[in-house]
Amino acid sequence: MRLVFLGSPEAAVPSLEALVAEHDVVLVVTQPDRRRGRGSELVPTPVKAAALRHGLRVTDRVDDVLDADAELGVVVAYGRIIKPHVLDALPMVNVHFSLLPRWRGAAPVERAILAGDDRTGVCLMRVDVGLDTGDVFAQREVPIDNEISASDLTMQLAELGADLLATTLRGGLGAGRPQEGEPTYAAKIDPGELRLDLSRPPEELVRVVRLGRAWTTANGKRLIVWRARVVGVRFDPLEVQPEGKGRMTAEQWRRGVGAGAELGT
Repeated sequence: MRLVFLGSPEAAVPSLEALVAEHDVVLVVTQPDRRRGRGSELVPTPVKAAALRHGLRVTDRVDDVLDADAELGVVVAYGRIIKPHVLDALPMVNVHFSLLPRWRGAAPVERAILAGDDRTGVCLMRVDVGLDTGDVFAQREVPIDNEISASDLTMQLAELGADLLATTLRGGLGAGRPQEGEPTYAAKIDPGELRLDLSRPPEELVRVVRLGRAWTTANGKRLIVWRARVVGVRFDPLEVQPEGKGRMTAEQWRRGVGAGAELGT
């Protein structure tokens, strides 16, 4: 099958690799290169880097899809709204990292963790003009380990989604089924949500830490908390990063720069 692939981050790469192995990927659409690091060099998205390794044609202009002569578009964490005129020209499916209609939107993995969900999964769905409202062709479900980070869960779902995509395309999409149940929406995580409000229950604080780059203050300086646990009724950091320094165990921090410091001060 002649396909167009639309995706950007590392979590989209497994699906691209799965498609390249079995189909003719005639075009890859991704976000533009961005400046990163101290030298501010332009860096391609992980999807672009993977596509170039395979010698695929790459663009950051979604309207190039219109002239690609493809049969189907596959979207995985592309990061932009696909406009109706493009959807009118080419049918598209999306690998979405939740059990729809729960957690439609930009941050389904993070919102599932914050809500304390005990399960999640991936859906292969039809892309339409709504926000993740299309019919579902296939889905798989997995439990959420109560210690797994958002980044690790995302990559777990990325691999699961790639396999689901390949398997479903092999057998044919079929008609799909309408989504059933009450929708919930996964808004993008606001930076302010990563600040640890130490008045909250410790279970909630640990969930925030699992998102990555959660922070509080100690002696007036920012302290990133990378890992934490609940001990009784207490929130207990395990790995931290003081302002201007590298990551270290909380014990090392308390013995050194954090000696005598209290979280939230």
